[in-house]
Amino acid sequence: MPTRTPFPTSALVHARAYSGARGGPLWCALAVLLLAVGSPPGVALAQTTAMVGGVVRDVQGGVLPGATVMLSRPLTGFERTTSTDASGTFRLANIPFDTYALVIEFPGFVTATRVVEARSTVPVTFEVTLDLGGQSTSVVVSPGPPLLDTTSAGTRHTLSVARIETLPVASGSRGLEAVLVSFPGFAQNANGAIHPRGAHNQMTYVVDGLPISDQLTGAFANALDVGVVETLELITGNVPAEFGSKISGVAVVTSRSGAGTGRRLAGSTSVSASGFGTVQGTVQGGGERGRAGYFLSATGLRTGRFLDQVSLDNLHNDGAFGRAFVRTDVRLGGNAILRVNAMGGRSAFDVANLRSQQAAGQDQRQRLGDTAAWVSYLHPLGATATVESTAGYRTATADLRDSPGDTPVTASQDRRLATLTATVRYSRIVGRHRLRTGADVQRTPLREHFSMGITAPGFNDPLDPHYNAALAPHDLSRGGRPFTFAGAATGLVLAGFAEATLRWSQATVTLGLRHDTYDLLVRERQLQPRVGVSQTLPDTWGVVRASYNRNLQTPPNENLLLSSSASAAALAPQTVREALGGAYRPLRPERQQVVEVGYQRAFGDRATLDVSAYRKWSVDQQDNNNFFDTGIIFPTTLAALHVTGVEGRVSFREVRRVSGSLSVSGGRAIATPPFTGGLFLGQDAVDLLSSGPFPIDHDQRLSVHGTAHYDPVGPAWLSVSVRYDSGLVANPSDPATVAADPDYADLLPYVDLLAETSRVRPRTIVDAAAGIDVGTSGRRTWSAQVQVTNVTNRTALYNFQSVFVGTRLVQPRTFAVRLTRHF
Repeated sequence: MPTRTPFPTSALVHARAYSGARGGPLWCALAVLLLAVGSPPGVALAQTTAMVGGVVRDVQGGVLPGATVMLSRPLTGFERTTSTDASGTFRLANIPFDTYALVIEFPGFVTATRVVEARSTVPVTFEVTLDLGGQSTSVVVSPGPPLLDTTSAGTRHTLSVARIETLPVASGSRGLEAVLVSFPGFAQNANGAIHPRGAHNQMTYVVDGLPISDQLTGAFANALDVGVVETLELITGNVPAEFGSKISGVAVVTSRSGAGTGRRLAGSTSVSASGFGTVQGTVQGGGERGRAGYFLSATGLRTGRFLDQVSLDNLHNDGAFGRAFVRTDVRLGGNAILRVNAMGGRSAFDVANLRSQQAAGQDQRQRLGDTAAWVSYLHPLGATATVESTAGYRTATADLRDSPGDTPVTASQDRRLATLTATVRYSRIVGRHRLRTGADVQRTPLREHFSMGITAPGFNDPLDPHYNAALAPHDLSRGGRPFTFAGAATGLVLAGFAEATLRWSQATVTLGLRHDTYDLLVRERQLQPRVGVSQTLPDTWGVVRASYNRNLQTPPNENLLLSSSASAAALAPQTVREALGGAYRPLRPERQQVVEVGYQRAFGDRATLDVSAYRKWSVDQQDNNNFFDTGIIFPTTLAALHVTGVEGRVSFREVRRVSGSLSVSGGRAIATPPFTGGLFLGQDAVDLLSSGPFPIDHDQRLSVHGTAHYDPVGPAWLSVSVRYDSGLVANPSDPATVAADPDYADLLPYVDLLAETSRVRPRTIVDAAAGIDVGTSGRRTWSAQVQVTNVTNRTALYNFQSVFVGTRLVQPRTFAVRLTRHF
């Protein structure tokens, strides 16, 4: 058996969120930080991974060095292999939480297979005895891990590097979102943006224990590099109490590590080329030496289509980016591990032009940057408990540069966001039960500078019925002056949680409680119960589950100060100001309640079905206003949001060399005004949307995403992805007005403006990839891959003149080739 109060803002703002009068929260933050960085030496991988180890012996008790040990989860493609050392021991680290099959082989002995539940940072250890071949064995032999997750009361999906590498992900500047969109519950949007379960983009990415809640899409920030991912777990239902901030979806990323590879250096170099003049190069390498493991990845790209284009013509859309990632693991005494991570990226790109902007000579350019470094440490407390700690620092910058030809509005931006994070976790195993508790602190200094002015005389014409008199002082075409804003503030979030997972017979109950204190321009506190139950049904009929979560979702930090300022509120259309009673209101966190029910069932050992239905009620719903088609976003809130949805996923294990998945999602998301925040200029739809409840732009009735992978005997493989989207909500524009506008007239066939709710028309996009892997002695030496994005060359829209995200088109058919040398 295994062992185991609002602050004033203005056009020039410098708000300091803390003073000596607030010593209580500040001292709490300092205490957590000291615990995080000053834990006693000697931890395993923080927050997101497990460790499996043990000793292999023969029936006489002698150790068996050189035995092959393999840990696998076929449904997700995860597989890890090692060998026992001279003392017969083995160790597998960096294991994502899940249930696995452990297979141990040694020549002349009976193969032993165990089911391993690795769902905690507490190490799981085995002592396995192998019988000689031909003799009876006392080792329990299992056909493999159960296909169903019988211990979770929420919705979770997992993919490993083996599956991710062969997904036909579109070339260009997309990141991890291109993989996540294959899971159910997501509405796909432009530039890699994804909407989890009716939310705008309220996702948290936990990368090797570091939580990142920035908006990681190509237009607004540098996306995470999918090439460094070992496994990816998505949580959308019954989110554990340890996660906070933005949790409509939580993506737990376990990165690649050199620990356990048994080699000093192994890796790859690759080069790829595709349409729009796209070229990309990547270098990755890692290994281990003594007690240290190391991994490095660096990639760079240049393309003529950096973002999704805003018209049928791909105008002014060049861009480039570079990213690097480093990870080091050091094994200390007593199964303790110290891990150090660092990553960063830079991108520089043109802001895509409409035809009129191209003709006017608009030449706006944007630069984005981010850096992060964090240290994680886990210290085992005997055989059944661990203490973990993580401390990290992350910065993100954005710089928009204007040009003399800007139309209809000129704008510039310079903002900086930094996040200091510290976390502490205590985990304990008591029989079949698990306990996890901890505390978090995040300190967030913000700095913003923004200016804008109207340059087109017809944009805010005084004779127009939608004329906004508040913009007149900033109409440069009529002698006005630019609107300018500069602000700085520092925010603090304190959180504590406790969660117990209790198991009795065929039932599992999770009892979680979280408390958050949010302090940035406003102060909010929320106690958040998160409870769930799952029950395994008799006779292989599956597993049913139900959960209730209360969540506090914090506002986006990007341009939060401007969006929450009185000066920005003064520019809002009259209808919005009237709806707010003429009062200035800073953005507040979203308070949310979520109920979910679900069902899982396995069909033999070949496929699994996971379906769920959910309902969300939100107050002060978070969203964004995209400033025209630039890379500038302004946070907004609406009074309320009600979301109802159903989703399901069928995962197929490999049968006759074919495996795959089918994800289906459907839902409704109805928002209730008034708006708060944002910077809505010349967008007539705001008047209409302020009049009553309306389907938010990420309301989509149906999406279907299927993947299939064919891996014949031999070095070749084939992968296909098919996605259908029924269409997101579009701006309720007048068709006659659109037809008379040369920037948008040719997009009319791809949007339905006569429907009760205007939507972009349905689309089906097919992507395909094929590759060949050549190697010797079971190791790849060369790989080649060909990919076609949008095989049928379908012209389609992600969105159209949206108040929230503007207009963007789906990537046209694009061919790509990649050559990789493995070493």
